[in-house]
Amino acid sequence: MKFFYHPEQERHAPPSFLLRGKQVASPEGPVRAEMLLEGLASLGITATAPAETDSARLRDRLARIHTPRYLQFLETIHARWSELPDAAEMVAPNVHPCGGGQHYPRHPVGQVGWHMHDMACPMVAGTFKGIMANAGTAQAAAEAVLAGERSAYALCRPPGHHAGPDRAGGFCFLNNSALAATVLREHHARVAILDVDLHHGNGTQDIFYARGDVWTGSLHVDPDDFYPFFWGGADETGEGDGEGTNVNVPLPLGTDGQGFMTALEDLIARMEAFQPDAMVVALGLDAHKDDPLAGLALETDDFRALGRRLADIDLPTVIVQEGGYPTESLGANLAAFVQGYAAS
Repeated sequence: MKFFYHPEQERHAPPSFLLRGKQVASPEGPVRAEMLLEGLASLGITATAPAETDSARLRDRLARIHTPRYLQFLETIHARWSELPDAAEMVAPNVHPCGGGQHYPRHPVGQVGWHMHDMACPMVAGTFKGIMANAGTAQAAAEAVLAGERSAYALCRPPGHHAGPDRAGGFCFLNNSALAATVLREHHARVAILDVDLHHGNGTQDIFYARGDVWTGSLHVDPDDFYPFFWGGADETGEGDGEGTNVNVPLPLGTDGQGFMTALEDLIARMEAFQPDAMVVALGLDAHKDDPLAGLALETDDFRALGRRLADIDLPTVIVQEGGYPTESLGANLAAFVQGYAAS
């Protein structure tokens, strides 16, 4: 397996976000990457920095999964926001079109509310360059698989699976897993995205919901009780050409590793019925029992078992890092997953 990470991702470093009405330190910062890299280093693995972090080719691929106005917004909003009188250093929304907006505004405050569906995606001066390096990392891993690698891992932060065609949310701006699938689709007719993050991959679902060429499956805490709340039900199965190619398996809060792996078998069986030619794994390590966003109760050894099971699927595979937030176990959880995957 090849491993990729670009240090330019560190440019995105928001100091805080709004949680339950309180401004608190953000768990999604450069320290996440440091801990994950330490986990790889414990196995003697060094990640390679992709050469490409911004190019016409990368932007073209992103334009296949995100709207032009959203991409322009991400690139320009911090500079436009900074010109507003009395604006904070961080870009953050204070108004949302919750009932379904009818008009796309010109004003920066309105656009921020339109494109950011929650308060977890503040942007700083270095955010755009950081998230483009992030996307370049996912692209490099997918291209390595197309070049003949059985599998490749992209250490991407911030995560991406809550980012939809026209919006950011849940720490996510650009959908790295969807980008990896887009690259794989250039050479494979049918691609599957298997999302094993703590949270439902609502952005990924939205991007491919009406498409029949990319199967999306998500194993996550039931949105009745957990973020993202408004997406992720078992009744969301796709529409049009995508009918039947979106599968959600919600889990009760606090589900342990045994329950998780049992549900995973059901999800894999439904994915294999789609007969994909290649696969993207949206890897969340936030299902660990000690994760600060706690919702499931996996142990470190469960990630080793997860790695073994996913490797057994034996498809060309891009593994994209999604969630997993700072704890003493974070690096060990990634190391366990890699060991399990390599052992199969």
